[in-house]
Amino acid sequence: MSFKLRTVLVVVFIVLSLVLSGTLGWVMNRYAVNSMKEEIGDSLFSTAHNTADKLDNFMWSRSGEMDLLAQLPVLRNSNNMNEVHDMLDQLQSSFPSFSWIGYTDLHGKVMASTDNILLGKDLSERPVYREGIKKKFIGDVHDAVLLAKLLPNPSGEPLQFVDISLPVINNKGQKVGVLAAHMSWDWAREVKQSVMESFQQKDKDIEVMIVSQKDQVVLLGPDGMVGQKLPLSSVKKAQSGQSGWELEQWPDGHTYLTGYAYGDGYMDYPGLGWTVLVRQPESTALASISDMNIFTMIAGMIATIVFALIGWFLANKISLPIRALTHRADRLSEKEIFDIPVQRGFYEIEILSRSLRAMVTSLMQKDVELDQMQAIAHYDHLTGLPNRNALETYLESTLAEHEDNPSQQLSFLYIDLDGFKKVNDTLGHQAGDILLQKVAQRLSSLSKDKDITVRLGGDEFLVVLHTSQDHPYDEARAYGEQIISLLNKPFVLEYQKIHIGCSIGGAVYMVDSDNPIEIVRMADQALYQSKRAGKNRITFYNADSLPQSAM
Repeated sequence: MSFKLRTVLVVVFIVLSLVLSGTLGWVMNRYAVNSMKEEIGDSLFSTAHNTADKLDNFMWSRSGEMDLLAQLPVLRNSNNMNEVHDMLDQLQSSFPSFSWIGYTDLHGKVMASTDNILLGKDLSERPVYREGIKKKFIGDVHDAVLLAKLLPNPSGEPLQFVDISLPVINNKGQKVGVLAAHMSWDWAREVKQSVMESFQQKDKDIEVMIVSQKDQVVLLGPDGMVGQKLPLSSVKKAQSGQSGWELEQWPDGHTYLTGYAYGDGYMDYPGLGWTVLVRQPESTALASISDMNIFTMIAGMIATIVFALIGWFLANKISLPIRALTHRADRLSEKEIFDIPVQRGFYEIEILSRSLRAMVTSLMQKDVELDQMQAIAHYDHLTGLPNRNALETYLESTLAEHEDNPSQQLSFLYIDLDGFKKVNDTLGHQAGDILLQKVAQRLSSLSKDKDITVRLGGDEFLVVLHTSQDHPYDEARAYGEQIISLLNKPFVLEYQKIHIGCSIGGAVYMVDSDNPIEIVRMADQALYQSKRAGKNRITFYNADSLPQSAM
């Protein structure tokens, strides 16, 4: 049994197109599902992590405010409770998160408080006094007891608070009372709302929950879930110090992509061990996969038809010379003709070669343009300084050289301009951009061949110096003081003389840390120490996390 070549080729093309379409569809589906899970899971984890950071940062700020308040002379040395009362009311008006602030004597009696609430009451049996008289106490979320009927409650929902208290010590080192505060849990709802507003419209059914460490109970979350216990794998992993995401079944029987992060505190605030969960139903997260499957099926059918047409066309072109030869052979056998002409190659192959040559030329030109774009991508378009991409490339080569030459140290100087915002606000962003260019020129004038000066963004810069192993701090400090001196010189903008300064934070690679990311973070922390110490100075991060400053 024989078949025509044209028919065989058409059938082969159809079968191949079906197999290829089915295989590619299955592979693409598996890849898309896994990729989408990874992408959405990472997004949910990132949201959970940022939310946990926001919560810890807020608590750290309020804790620091209470520390500063406890150091005020009006509390430590004054017996005038009216002054204390006025000060507490002023603090509450400045920081509305504090629902109530009070000052008790050594026996737990409230001597002064905001709006005179609980004035004269005995708090000696309350944890806010019992723990606060010993040392700083930060209590977890709890329902209001004494304050429930005394504070305004427009929403009508049960009031919940977080407590902060600490002993007040006079100049003789003696405890004279306790400073206590109740913070409304509403601020956490505001944090949650700000997180939810950051999601795009397409991100549906995403929910954020805060879970307590003690009993894994939902402190904040969707209606109907507050107070429920969540014995989930993600919660257990978060409370064991892990962060990430996973696909898991919840108590309601549905499966969710769940991002989780643990609030382990910030700076000197140890944290209350809150776990932040951000979840999205699997069916919602992967809804687009169904659409893609339908698209793949339709594309496969179209591809089959197209391949069949192409197969028929190619089979016809291939069989045509053979048919011509057969016809000639038949005529030859009948002696109608006496020769068989040579069948030359297909003209389409010649056209294809020309097209391929043109495509290669185009691709080579694209490679040249790509190389140029990659070079541009390593420099800041405004100042001309190297950017973060260039910094990463520089560190890859420089750290390898540093390991081969341990006699040198790498010192990182994190620079932030003092007074730049004022220039931007008064003279405009265009003048601010010109000022950044002038700053970059001055910084570049100090840079050495092996060093690098990088613009990180905004008015922040980073300098990486090669310093000696014996005196890295002294050499880096001297360089930082040159920067401060140079940037303190006036600039001329819009025919006006402008004065700015800069604050610098420093850290030394392999002395403070062997992790480049950690070194940059340490230098950033030291920068904020310079800001808090009065600005226009340089501060180094040392091994004990205690800043050392110099003008």
